[in-house]
Amino acid sequence: MANITKKVSWSSRADESGITGEATPLLNGAEQRPLSRQDSLRGRPKEIAHNEKLLSLKFESLDYDNIENQLFLEEERRMSYMGFRCLEISRWVVCGLIGFFTGLIACFIDIAVEELAGIKYQVVKKNIENFTEVGGLSISLILWAVLNSAIVMVGAIIVAFFEPIAAGSGIPQIKCYLNGVKIPRVVRLKTLLVKVCGVICSVVGGLAVGKEGPMIHSGAVVAAGISQGRSTSLKRDFKIFEYFRRDTEKRDFVSAGAAAGVSAAFGAPVGGVLFSLEEGASFWNQMLTWRIFFASMISTFTLNFFLSIYHNNPGDLSNPGLINFGRFETDTVAYYLYEIPLFIAMGAIGGLLGALFNVLNYWLTIFRIRYVHRPCLQVMEAMLVAAVTAAVSFTMIYFSNDCQPLGPDHTEEYPLQLFCADGEYNSMATAFFNTPERSVRSLFHTQPGTYNPLTLGLFTLTYFFLACWTYGLAVSAGVFIPSLLIGAAWGRLFGILLASFTSTGNIWAVPGKYALIGAAAQLGGIVRMTLSLTVIMVEATGNVTYGLPIMLVLMTAKIVGDYFVEGLYDIHIKLQSVPFLHWDAPATSHWLTAREVMSSPVTCLNRLEKVGTIVDILSNTSTNHNGFPVVVEVTAGDEPPKLCGLILRSQLIVLLKHKVFVELARTRLTTRKLQLKDFRDAYPRFPPIQSIHVSQDERECMMDLTEFMNATPYTVPRETSLPRVFKLFRALGLRHLVVVNDSNGVVGLVTRKDLARYHLGKHGLEELQLAQT
Repeated sequence: MANITKKVSWSSRADESGITGEATPLLNGAEQRPLSRQDSLRGRPKEIAHNEKLLSLKFESLDYDNIENQLFLEEERRMSYMGFRCLEISRWVVCGLIGFFTGLIACFIDIAVEELAGIKYQVVKKNIENFTEVGGLSISLILWAVLNSAIVMVGAIIVAFFEPIAAGSGIPQIKCYLNGVKIPRVVRLKTLLVKVCGVICSVVGGLAVGKEGPMIHSGAVVAAGISQGRSTSLKRDFKIFEYFRRDTEKRDFVSAGAAAGVSAAFGAPVGGVLFSLEEGASFWNQMLTWRIFFASMISTFTLNFFLSIYHNNPGDLSNPGLINFGRFETDTVAYYLYEIPLFIAMGAIGGLLGALFNVLNYWLTIFRIRYVHRPCLQVMEAMLVAAVTAAVSFTMIYFSNDCQPLGPDHTEEYPLQLFCADGEYNSMATAFFNTPERSVRSLFHTQPGTYNPLTLGLFTLTYFFLACWTYGLAVSAGVFIPSLLIGAAWGRLFGILLASFTSTGNIWAVPGKYALIGAAAQLGGIVRMTLSLTVIMVEATGNVTYGLPIMLVLMTAKIVGDYFVEGLYDIHIKLQSVPFLHWDAPATSHWLTAREVMSSPVTCLNRLEKVGTIVDILSNTSTNHNGFPVVVEVTAGDEPPKLCGLILRSQLIVLLKHKVFVELARTRLTTRKLQLKDFRDAYPRFPPIQSIHVSQDERECMMDLTEFMNATPYTVPRETSLPRVFKLFRALGLRHLVVVNDSNGVVGLVTRKDLARYHLGKHGLEELQLAQT
């Protein structure tokens, strides 16, 4: 794969925490290059040649395992039955609030897009109509292109300059977060604000994007904020939900937020739950499923309620989701047994087209990483794409002579007459001169004969390349709707051609039915979701009859697409060199053992440790470990020290900050005992070690770690096979796994990066290099 000499990052700033991860010796003996003097002066790792055979050390793991130390156990013992019941009720309350606020945000985005796009299209339509009569349509083209570029410029500036992580749909980042990878700034309030404003600008600006993907990211940010009961960005603490201030609880709420986002976007609560299960959550239980479903339902209900007020029929809740495909009535769209092979063939076409889309987008992303990495260039590229989209749309409409009669019950929002006769409109304009959601609905539901095959063919071709170019720009935008639109266009074309080939075609080749199947095939071919996408499509169309064909189509699209290349989200995760753990270890990895995978030697701490030693270990930038096995006594001999617990960097920093030293405890009898609340108050932005002042006298003090360490960390023997280590690590959401010998001596430590290094390539099991990207 192409080497890229620029730094690549989801957050274009260097990771603020300055954490670079754990330096792990590579199995094949390849030593990591020591930093030169210049590098160390700059204080950040050198930008290295980037390719997908690398794994970035800058991403940290989240702690999805509870730290069962004495403080935690005491708190649990003190808590009454009533206390536990209150906790359970507050979990439900948080999920309800997540659903409510996610629905509100979806409603705001929807109304803003409707109003602004309406104004834009009315202005351009009036202008085109004026100039059609007197000549000089080039003025209309310039007006359209300038309007698009100006609106997209606003969206691109706020993303590129203020919050780069808000670019794209946010689904790959949320997948990584739920997988246990700490993506910097992914669930911040600022990210949410930029995301919402950015997605409004990009949809109104006429780009080939949808507003559904970003809803999932927005839901996740809302969940992360509400569940913590405070805002670190606004420096406000509401003193509620303090118990949930840890990664385990936050992760569960973020998966509920992602589900609520899907639910608001598609009006598909069950689809939302299944999306969280299929794409996100690494850990699942029955109560969590029920709570997530509750959040999804509240989200859809809130959106419906407020949209019903906006549409002047308050209380009418029968209009679900941001994207409403309209109802497919069973009598008009029945399907027969002999059509199933045709559906499967369409699934294969969707898989091929999806693979082509992903490959083109992969090379385009590499080009962007290499050349379009400065914020000003990213804004200019977004403006260029907006102008080109307008120019292409205008050209297609201008040269199209596909005129259709404008019936009395026409559903066209902005019918353009252009060079058509009076009482007719240009049907190419319906596809291009509209928000993508309306175009999809038009392709699904307009009468046979509305579009001619040439219009659909040209539209599919141009929109395919426009959507491919647009995904990955520095704007907030989703890929769901463009995929559905491309698929609906070629699906409808497929239906029309079938009808023309058969004498009785008009009986069974209903174009709308094939548009739906094509849309499912195309989306499945690009994002490779199966279970959740089937349910989302069934819920969004309001007809369960199509469950089987949609499922067959999505399965076929996934199988065919996976043969060539991975799904779009997986490609973007890989291009960021994220240590992402899939469901299972690589297939041929049984011969590898924990001894070969682990990092060693391990930096251990004594149960009673000198403060100076702890400060020096935490300040050492060359290693920067985050977890330290606590041992009975570090001996001078060759025998590995005996394990008695595990303590995290964040805990040690809180202990140093509060000066929990043995000597001070003896002199000050009134010292307040440190509680779990002190650790929760510091979460999630623990201060860096450089900000904590420790005097020379205090360096000589001792610190007793017994009370604060996790006395029962998970351990594995040296001979454990990689798949067993992987399963334990992945299923329990661990961050550190200690490798011990027969006498419980610490011999190594397994972290996420040690496991993510191995993957199955074309030539068997491959090992990725670790690098400071």
